[in-house]
Amino acid sequence: MCDLDHFEEDSQEYEARGLVTRKRFGAILGAGIAAVLPQTANAVAVVEAEVTVTTPDGTADCYFVHPASGSAPGVLIWPDIFGLRPALRQMGRRLAEGGYSVLVVNPFYRTKKSPTAENGAATPIQQVIPLAQTLNETTHMTDAKAFIGWLDQQASVAKNRKMGTQGYCMGGPIAFRTAAAMPDRVGAVASFHGGGLVRDAANSPHLQASKTKAEFLVAVAQNDDERAPKDKEVLKETFAQAKLSAEIEVYPAAHGWCPPDTRVYSEPQAEKAWSRLLVLYGKL
Repeated sequence: MCDLDHFEEDSQEYEARGLVTRKRFGAILGAGIAAVLPQTANAVAVVEAEVTVTTPDGTADCYFVHPASGSAPGVLIWPDIFGLRPALRQMGRRLAEGGYSVLVVNPFYRTKKSPTAENGAATPIQQVIPLAQTLNETTHMTDAKAFIGWLDQQASVAKNRKMGTQGYCMGGPIAFRTAAAMPDRVGAVASFHGGGLVRDAANSPHLQASKTKAEFLVAVAQNDDERAPKDKEVLKETFAQAKLSAEIEVYPAAHGWCPPDTRVYSEPQAEKAWSRLLVLYGKL
C-alpha cells in the first residue's frame, strides 16, 4: 500500500540511486509538463475547459477535455495527493486526444480550490496530507455518483458505451469505489501506484470493487509491493473469485512514477502503464 510516511525517503532513495535527480526534476518543472509527455499518435482535435460540477457537498472545480466532434466514452480521473494541476491536465488532454471525454477532478474541493498543492508534486508531502484526511468512503461514493452523473449530461460523452475511471496514489481506492458506486455505468478501472486498495475492513476498496461489473488494471509500485507483498495476491484471488478480469502487475518503479512532474517519474514504466490503460479502455 501507499505509505505516505515514507514518501520523502523513497524519493531520496531513488535520487541516491541515480534513477532521478533534482537537476532533472527542476528541468521538468521549468520546461513545462507539455514538453515532457510523449505526443499522442493520430491525435484528434480536442476542446478543453475549466468546469464546475455540483455535488451534494458543494461545487467541485474540474478540468474537462474531449474530442472536438462526435461522442466518446467518458473517463473520470482521480489525481494523486497533489491534486488537480498542470501534469494531470496534460494527462487528461493526452487521453482525450486518443478519443475519450475526460473529466479530471479536484478531490479536495470541499476544503480548497485548485491548485491545492502550492508547488505541484514538489510540494512537501506533509503539507497535503491534511487534505487527504478530509476524504473517506462516503465522500468517495457521493463524489463518484456526482461526477459520473455530470459526465452523462455532456453531449460529448457516449451514452451507449461504458465509462472508465483511473486513479493515482490515493486516487486508486477512489477509482475502485467509483465502480462500486456506479456498477452499471463503469466498465473499466485502472489504479496506478494506488494506496490502500487492500485493507482489513469490510469496506475495503478491493472488496467493494469485487462486486462490480468492470475490468481492472492494477499497476503496483515496486516499493509498495515490498512493504505489502501479499496485497497483489489478495487482489488476484478476490477478482478471480468474483470472476472479474484483472491485470495486476508490479512495475520496477517507485510509488508516484506515472505523473510526469514527480521526482520519481519513470518515462519507460509510465509509458508501459499508459499503453496498458489504452488496451483496457479499448474494450469500452
